[in-house]
Amino acid sequence: MLLNDLEITSEEDDLFEHYRIVADKGQSLMRLDKYLSLHVANASRTKIQNGIDAEAVKVNDQITKASYKIKPFDVVTLSLPHPPRDTEIIPENIPLDIIYEDDVLLIVNKPTGMVVHPAYGNWTGTLINALVYHFQNLPTGRNGEGRPGLVHRIDKDTSGLLVIAKTEFAMTFLARQFSDHTIERTYNALVWGELKEEKGTIRGNIGRNAKDRRVMDIFDDETQGKHAVTHYEVVKPLRYVSLIKCNLETGRTHQIRAHMKHIGHPIFNDTVYGGDKILRGISNGNYKTMVENCFSLLPGQALHAKSLGFVHPTTKQWLQFDTELPENFQAIVNKWENYVQYQ
Repeated sequence: MLLNDLEITSEEDDLFEHYRIVADKGQSLMRLDKYLSLHVANASRTKIQNGIDAEAVKVNDQITKASYKIKPFDVVTLSLPHPPRDTEIIPENIPLDIIYEDDVLLIVNKPTGMVVHPAYGNWTGTLINALVYHFQNLPTGRNGEGRPGLVHRIDKDTSGLLVIAKTEFAMTFLARQFSDHTIERTYNALVWGELKEEKGTIRGNIGRNAKDRRVMDIFDDETQGKHAVTHYEVVKPLRYVSLIKCNLETGRTHQIRAHMKHIGHPIFNDTVYGGDKILRGISNGNYKTMVENCFSLLPGQALHAKSLGFVHPTTKQWLQFDTELPENFQAIVNKWENYVQYQ
């Protein structure tokens, strides 16, 4: 695990930079050890403090203490006595749910709980590990950063459709459609509460939270976030929750999750945005038991990438794909339907 070697003090020349983090301009004053614990995956506060004591952490190229208060634009570096992990991707024989394939692309239905690409804490068992096992010579795009075939991604606990490129031309052609926002993407989400309007549009610039970069916030100031637009429509109101359909006009990190939280309707069982608590109805009795049973059916947020449409790279024809809700997601919807029907 990263940081295991931090108790070992090494000479400057023997250290390899693993992290370089620039504090956002909106960063509030925060202890260095707490700041790093929010930004370095799988590292406890104790290990961070050991690393600081071992002089493996610097702020603005200066060795400092754990109590140092991080300020906007501070540059924090973390170095270890071994080089960063090799970016070689290990092929793994993981089954793929391929719903379409031709010479230049394929459409994969990703299950809930599968990470899309390797990263700290998830070097194996990802969609990319499976893809490099089943397919040879997938393109890596212009950055070549260990994401062969990947044109876009969805969160670990979001299920649904992804398009994978099999050639460099297909990757470039598809990536351009995502950049131009001409890709059609529809998601189903189960959110807390009943929305006042059957249809609506959420606009809000999305950027990372200054204190916890795992969380995306909504900003009025466009210099603090990227322009984001989500269109929603209520599919089925269920008194305490609602099944909705969302169409993305843009594709920002956690866009639907952050936008729904922003308007007061977090996604059901979303642990990052507060949807994993009872937000409507009473918190006891049969109702509480039913909600907790629903929580137990999903490892994360009730969000599914249901449909995907785009222009094919070579035929130039419009392709449209659709998939049903996963069984556990549908089971939750059924439980809510049954509950409200007999109450």
